[in-house]
Amino acid sequence: MRYLTLDGRDAMYDMANLKKLGSLGDGASEATKAFWAFDKAAMAEGVVPKKYKELIAVAVALTTQCPYCLELHRAGAVTAGASQEELAETALVAAALRAGAAITHAAHVMGGVKS
Repeated sequence: MRYLTLDGRDAMYDMANLKKLGSLGDGASEATKAFWAFDKAAMAEGVVPKKYKELIAVAVALTTQCPYCLELHRAGAVTAGASQEELAETALVAAALRAGAAITHAAHVMGGVKS
């Protein structure tokens, strides 16, 4: 079931929902602080440039299908200098890996069954 806002937007994946994350910290402040510190450190400029980290995050978000991550990391990638062509190739890498996982997992269902 889809939940829509009064203006017709999908309420389930409304970016405004991210403002509610503050209450997560209210319930588990130390763990939440640790997570955000880890996230910040992982995404910081390092040996792997920020643009590449954002493109990796876009690919992961495409495979996990998290619309929040998709928007946040698409914007981060663009801010870090990623082009539309780089985003397109990133999407195709994610698609190839997702499809590849289905193919390689076929090893678990193949063999031993005679038709």
